[in-house]
Amino acid sequence: MSFALFLLLLLVITGLVWLFDKYFLRKRRAAGAAQPWWVEYSISFFPVILIVFFLRSFLVEPFKIPSGSMIPTLLVGDFILVNKFAYGIRLPVANVKVADVGSPQRGDVMVFRYPADPSLDYIKRVVGVPGDRIEYRDKALNVNGKPVPRRALADYESRERLQYYPRFMESFDGAEHEIILEKDAPGFVGRSMEFRHSGNCDYNSGGLVCTVPPGHYFMMGDNRDNSSDSRVWGFVPDENIVGKAFFIWLNLNELGRFGTFR
Repeated sequence: MSFALFLLLLLVITGLVWLFDKYFLRKRRAAGAAQPWWVEYSISFFPVILIVFFLRSFLVEPFKIPSGSMIPTLLVGDFILVNKFAYGIRLPVANVKVADVGSPQRGDVMVFRYPADPSLDYIKRVVGVPGDRIEYRDKALNVNGKPVPRRALADYESRERLQYYPRFMESFDGAEHEIILEKDAPGFVGRSMEFRHSGNCDYNSGGLVCTVPPGHYFMMGDNRDNSSDSRVWGFVPDENIVGKAFFIWLNLNELGRFGTFR
């Protein structure tokens, strides 16, 4: 059971108990008699659960970064906040969009439900929007026939692996973010599974070319050679979108990482 569904069930149960007590039990209790413990707890927790459910469902939701696929932008152990309304207002649990607010843009860091297993939440960067032609060959990214601008930076030092990686500043429509590559890792990325609209992609020894279908997005990790992303498992449909990541609020291993990120 997902946490969102669990929270919804708690909200419904405590709310029903509150209503049952207000309109039925209270009238039958003797004057001065104490509330049953299960009524007292339900009435106390109902407003708290209501506020948490509203905030988490429509405004912001916290997530913890479990892997290194978004290094150097996000590190393992980062706690982040995700804007739940940036890409439209959606019904809780069902995740059905009821109002358009905006749409993902190239360069956004987005949380979504993994297409192959929607019970899992993934986080990657949007590199292709509907209609885009994405080409990734020899570790070079092209969108709609144009190279995505990037410039070399000082090497990135991995404290986990105790080694350095080439680091670059990449840019989408003027918005910059860092990526890292591995010198010895192959540039070729092979498809490891069948996926919806797989016919939109062509794989060969040099890399891949994909045309993003309507209502879908092409995602890649900033740790380009250590990321399982759209190159492997395909496109992310709009109905799988959770929200836009925008803020790091805690990392117990590096307390100084509080703040925004690109």
